[in-house]
Amino acid sequence: MTGPMEQGEPTPDDENTPRIPSPRAAGDDLAGGGRGGSGTFVPGPREGNRFTAPEPEPHASMDPEPHSVPEPDPEPQAAPEPEATVHEPAPPEAHADPPSHTVLKSLLGAWALAACSAEETDAVEAHLTECAPCADEALRLRDAVGLLHTERSLDLDPMLRSRVLENCLGRRPARIPVPVWAAPYDAETARLDALLNDFGDAEWHAPVRLKWFEQERRVTRRTTVAGVIGHLMAVDALVATALGLDEPVPMDPEAASAGPTARTEALWRAGQYPLTRTVREPWREQSHTLIRTVSFAGRGVAELAVPYGEFALPLQDAMLDRAFECWIHAGDIADAVDYPYEPPSGAHLHRMIDLAARVLPTTLAGRRRAGLAAPARGLVTAGSPGRSLRLEIEGVGGGDWHIPLDSPAAVASPEHEVAHVALDGVEFCRLAAGHVPPQDAAVGQLGDREAIRDVLFAAASLSRL
Repeated sequence: MTGPMEQGEPTPDDENTPRIPSPRAAGDDLAGGGRGGSGTFVPGPREGNRFTAPEPEPHASMDPEPHSVPEPDPEPQAAPEPEATVHEPAPPEAHADPPSHTVLKSLLGAWALAACSAEETDAVEAHLTECAPCADEALRLRDAVGLLHTERSLDLDPMLRSRVLENCLGRRPARIPVPVWAAPYDAETARLDALLNDFGDAEWHAPVRLKWFEQERRVTRRTTVAGVIGHLMAVDALVATALGLDEPVPMDPEAASAGPTARTEALWRAGQYPLTRTVREPWREQSHTLIRTVSFAGRGVAELAVPYGEFALPLQDAMLDRAFECWIHAGDIADAVDYPYEPPSGAHLHRMIDLAARVLPTTLAGRRRAGLAAPARGLVTAGSPGRSLRLEIEGVGGGDWHIPLDSPAAVASPEHEVAHVALDGVEFCRLAAGHVPPQDAAVGQLGDREAIRDVLFAAASLSRL
């Protein structure tokens, strides 16, 4: 079987392509070549996009003739296509379309947090060079992330405590340790100041009628809201001068040593503080100064005597008196501008009522000396028991007090009770302020009518301008 196959010559129809032998040719070795007839490698099975050529088997000649030497293969380089095909890389995949604007915009947040993959980061940053709105948004997001991820040392700043304290004190001043007996004055001046805060010029000139009780009759005085604040400032100055503070309004020595009424008249006549809204600031500053002074003065200051002209009060009682008058006149101002005003808290109201109850025996004795009250019954020595009236105050801040009737020095005891009076706490305070006539006070009465009348009129006599 000789022919072109035996001589290794390509047929005219496959000059450039290696011949894939047929099954018959694959088993015929008359030409002395390996599998493939002409000595060329036949491509093996396809693996992916590459062809792996099978290794050639060793030649085992089956030709008995010694002269039948197979001709050498054609130039190995004549058919490089299979070898080239074996090492040819896979064709590159087609490039995907770039992400849309919507997709890239949705990645801006992740990009700002450095949470994108490398491909997403490249795509986003390439998009930012072409889209101004997205670039602006990316800048804002990156700035926001910078606020969330500020790099700080784990060591505490040694100035941290001082900065925190400075910030807190700037927002809310340090609370002064106000004594218990000065707390009602602190509270009532603060409430009145809050009432005045929103007043316009018209409200400061609103007419106010001050009322109090003298002897057996009721007395009134017409002024304005500004005049009432001036009056409070003039009487508060009694406490200020007792503490060694400066006189808020210069006045002659006679007026300075006089009682509340003379001091008020002197301030109203003075032109230093016109009776306008300008009077609020000096009154407010004076009240704050009083609170600061008594708060840091120590315990002994509570017994310091404060002269009121005809009588004197310990400082702790004088501060209660000032709190009481501040509340009463704040109610007068609220009535003048048709504004509701609540009474003090129960604890503060109780202390004010207690002060009035403790002063009542002295006031009653003064009225008896003036012939305005019934004489004492029997001789009562200091410390001995005597007749008493039970004063029952109902409502918030209420309680029971026994008022000695015959002498301030007598000991009031339930065993010698001759009368019983019951009043509401606010009603009793209005009676003590001279805002309710004694005969009109809504009271429950039981026992000695004369003793009850004397006590009610003595309560009204506690009032003054």
